[in-house]
Amino acid sequence: MNHSAQQDSRSEATRLLCAGTYLDIDFRRRVIEELVEHEERPIAPSLGVDIVPVLTHALRARAQDITTALLLLGLWLVFVLVDAATYGAPVWAAAYAGVCFLHWGVQAAAGRGSSVYVVDRRTLRQALKGSGALRALRAALPVLPPLVSLGYWVLALGALVLGAGDWVAVIFPLLLVLPVWNHRTRVAAVMRNELGRQHFARQPRAFPASTYHRRIADAIAREQYAGLTIYDPSRPFIGMGRPYEPWSFALELKRGKHMAGENGAAPFTGPFTGRLVVDLIRPRLEALREAAAATSRDRLKDLEIDEFVYLPVGPQRFAVDYTDLTVRRHLDDSVDEGGEGRRYFLRVRIGAWDEQVVVSVLVRVHTQGGMLVLEVVPHVLTPIRPEFRAVDVIAGRGEEDLLRDGLRALLSAPAAGFAAAVSALRSAVCGFRTWLHDPQRAVPDGPADSVRELAGVQRVSLFQEMDISRYVKTVQDRIASGVREALRSQGYQTDQFEQQIVQISEGGTYIGSMSGGAVAVGAGAEATSTAGSGGR
Repeated sequence: MNHSAQQDSRSEATRLLCAGTYLDIDFRRRVIEELVEHEERPIAPSLGVDIVPVLTHALRARAQDITTALLLLGLWLVFVLVDAATYGAPVWAAAYAGVCFLHWGVQAAAGRGSSVYVVDRRTLRQALKGSGALRALRAALPVLPPLVSLGYWVLALGALVLGAGDWVAVIFPLLLVLPVWNHRTRVAAVMRNELGRQHFARQPRAFPASTYHRRIADAIAREQYAGLTIYDPSRPFIGMGRPYEPWSFALELKRGKHMAGENGAAPFTGPFTGRLVVDLIRPRLEALREAAAATSRDRLKDLEIDEFVYLPVGPQRFAVDYTDLTVRRHLDDSVDEGGEGRRYFLRVRIGAWDEQVVVSVLVRVHTQGGMLVLEVVPHVLTPIRPEFRAVDVIAGRGEEDLLRDGLRALLSAPAAGFAAAVSALRSAVCGFRTWLHDPQRAVPDGPADSVRELAGVQRVSLFQEMDISRYVKTVQDRIASGVREALRSQGYQTDQFEQQIVQISEGGTYIGSMSGGAVAVGAGAEATSTAGSGGR
């Protein structure tokens, strides 16, 4: 495991993603679907996270759900048989099943992603905004399941006290709490002993136990930090996050007069290549990192600079060579290639807010046909869902006392048991679908989702937005100075370049009109060409 993997396997983002597999069934399902059910897809680049332990915990959480579901299924079968044998029909079993379904349905509508711990209510509140009837429904739904449960227990205990002998209606719902209680205890132990802040930093890297899943984990370990990635042309930049004001720049290369043989100067004959520009940009970024490290605690001190190449889908996943020699050859061949399929980028990454906000700036340069074309594509990975931080609440409780934890299990058992059953059913369907699909022999494909992106929120805070804008602008300034120096050092005119680069209030870099140039600014913008050197 390289240094990056060692560092990222202990990152806060990795810890929260691991916890999210226990706290959100839908997130766990998407992780397993992308990594296991579609084994033919290589993984998207991992920025600030290690996906191997995330997959490991997802598989463990699913196995635990299946175990709980099987225990509950056995108890339910006995419940139904005894109830039917006693009263001729499973009356009490049907009534309690209705209570469980109501609890689970309201929990699902509320956006709670766990069968064990309730972590989010915002989905229900947002979905029911509007008319007075919806507001009334929003107010009624949270209290409806407890009222129905109370009604069931009043009827069951009343029938038992009145001598009707309806012990079945009381005993079996209490027995159904035991698997849920065990489930909660085991999840709490994982949160406390493995995913707590202090313990997680000392834990060995989690790895799947089965041979089948270990093969997939080995492939993930090879791919997630490699200098190349396979991509589908319809889904570029998977894993980088959302685009953040990308722009491109095209400029006709014109030699300066003093380099064109005038005044006795020898004409310049050396090649002006993309590699030359990249090699002049990189020292400026490294100097920025060193200056930040020497003078502040700014995250720019941890700025990472890598060369990266995208390869179109081709051979089978396990036939792709990720050795250092092969990666280096692709990088060297593609930097000046300017091709459509294989694409070289200089990648600048800044992991801020404990890797909650990741800014990546991808830079591509090509100089064919007497033109300089510069493409700058910033991307942002947004923070991980705040509900995954419930791991700290659970871990902070310490060892639970029996009374308190038993009461929590009793209150959560109706919804938790039903959700565990749904999770087990989905797992069975997923396993059958994987076997039927036989992903090892499927048509090669690029990644369709990123585990890190699946866990991201839609919006960032104002502080985070300010930091993102500052990081992008700072990096883009170093890129522009590197390009300007490359042009100047090789004897090309820089006056148009220097005059037309301005910083606009929306953030990002705008490159104005120029002679023989083309400009594109912002997401969805198109490059335009203008004659002369008019204003913007």
